Amino acid sequence: MTTTPEPDATPEPDAAPDAPALPARRFWAVRRIPAALLAAVVLGGAGLLLYDVAAVRADRSAMSWRRELADGLATKPLDSTAVVVGAAVAVLLGVWLLVLAATPGLRAVLPMRREHTDVRAGLDREAAALTLRDRVMEVSGVQSVRVRMGRAKVAVRAVSHFRPLDEVRADVETVLAAGVDELGLARPPALTVRVARPPRKEGKAT
Repeated sequence: MTTTPEPDATPEPDAAPDAPALPARRFWAVRRIPAALLAAVVLGGAGLLLYDVAAVRADRSAMSWRRELADGLATKPLDSTAVVVGAAVAVLLGVWLLVLAATPGLRAVLPMRREHTDVRAGLDREAAALTLRDRVMEVSGVQSVRVRMGRAKVAVRAVSHFRPLDEVRADVETVLAAGVDELGLARPPALTVRVARPPRKEGKAT
């Protein structure tokens, strides 16, 4: 579980039972690695270009890579393979950076209901799936369970070795509904339950 206190927030008493629920937004990822890589590339390129410009101003010859780049950009047609590939790479890199800037990330953390204005809590998706799996394993007749926890949907596949499948499915759905409510998620996911018999083992031929 992830708990993040919000700074500069004045603590308030607990919300009344009939009070509207506080908005619970997704957690934003820090994304230190992409930011560090982008900063390093920009800093290195700007420093190298600034050094070369200062060298030219000091009556020294420009670096060979800048002369070759300038000559190539001036002589190569726009429909050449190198120009098209470079433009495609630049577009893909820009789209990737825009997606990182506009999306919150942290898909593995599910936001929980907010009961205090100065506290935001999140539940790890794997921990939520494990909790629901343990609850389903308590149902009579369930032999094994697989739980796939998403942000908007929970897919549960159970194997029952006795009891009618309809009864087991009904009990599993009841237990899951109570379990999801106890998780305290801000957006309770939809439930998909499948119950089947274990596969039969074929006997050896004699």
